[in-house]
Amino acid sequence: MGGGPVHEALDAMELTDHHCHGVTTGTLDRPGFEALLTEGEPWPGVSAFDTPAGVAVRRHCAPLLGLERHAPPDAYLARRAELGPAEVNRRFLGAARTGVFCVDTGFTPQRLTTPAELAEAAGGARAHEVVRLESVAEAVAARGVEADAYADAFRAAALDAVRRPGVVAVKSVAAYRTGFALDPARPGDADVTRAAARWLADGGRLTNPVLVRELLWTAVDLGLPLQLHTGFGDNDIRLHRVDPSLLTDWLHLTAGTIPVLLLHCWPYQRQAAYLAAVFEEVYLDVGLTLHHVGPPRARAVLEEALEITPFRKLLYSSDAYGVAEFYLLGALAFRRGLGDLLQDRVDADELGLTDALRLARWAGADNARRVYRLPDGH
Repeated sequence: MGGGPVHEALDAMELTDHHCHGVTTGTLDRPGFEALLTEGEPWPGVSAFDTPAGVAVRRHCAPLLGLERHAPPDAYLARRAELGPAEVNRRFLGAARTGVFCVDTGFTPQRLTTPAELAEAAGGARAHEVVRLESVAEAVAARGVEADAYADAFRAAALDAVRRPGVVAVKSVAAYRTGFALDPARPGDADVTRAAARWLADGGRLTNPVLVRELLWTAVDLGLPLQLHTGFGDNDIRLHRVDPSLLTDWLHLTAGTIPVLLLHCWPYQRQAAYLAAVFEEVYLDVGLTLHHVGPPRARAVLEEALEITPFRKLLYSSDAYGVAEFYLLGALAFRRGLGDLLQDRVDADELGLTDALRLARWAGADNARRVYRLPDGH
């Protein structure tokens, strides 16, 4: 790892993780742990430890468990089980040195820590909630509603959800459900009713394009920052449909309303950077990407994201989910990658040190605090 004052500042900084999830509270066997190491499905005869993320876990996380670097997977998991989930979570969350978490609570196929539990495990951090709007819509449908009452019921439920204490943003996973090649206009009431009738009759997840459009426009009405998954994800994604540049017409229509935060972005970090450069309301991160490419490639991804992104528009996120190791790896990769590229520019006299330190502070914490209107001191 490089050295210099920019690295020192980033190492000392408490990060603001503007998009993340809870971690498991139960002991994980090898299949359970490996399933959380990858966005893909398990393949017979192929271990998730033999991926960039799996290698990074053994290299950078093993020492926090009292093991040698590159410990074998079985030794790693045995030590993890010996310590127990509470101690494992405490070690990795504490080592990530994150002061603020904005936690997406909308995806919980297994028991995960609540935002308050996550903050406590991190040693007294502060946690806020991000409401996933698809989960709100699906809960409305599950309770039972007539098609012509769906729109009002969804909007009311979404408004109730964002009024909960600690909620700072909403999120949509439209990328998973429809992709972004949608008609950008707000759908009419009659169109929403017809679409709701079809969805309510068929059941299942919200995948109707008209209702997804209604959801995105409801997010605008709610007035809070909107997080949008873009790019890399599990195999529900059709990658060519989640290029954030497909949102261009919708961003024109919603200009001057709410901040739109593009999450993850890989391999479209350059497209996301373009949108952040030309739309005042657009911000981005490369979370999730960083712990999957690992610290050796974090700089390359961040450098592409920062080619034209205004420095006030880049945020840090881990998008850690399930295993606390990803909190550590996300923070490590971000600090190292951003530190390397900023320090090299300082050393080449392309950037002043005072500016570099300011840009590091913005990306690591201050940009998120400004966008989400978080109080000073978290």
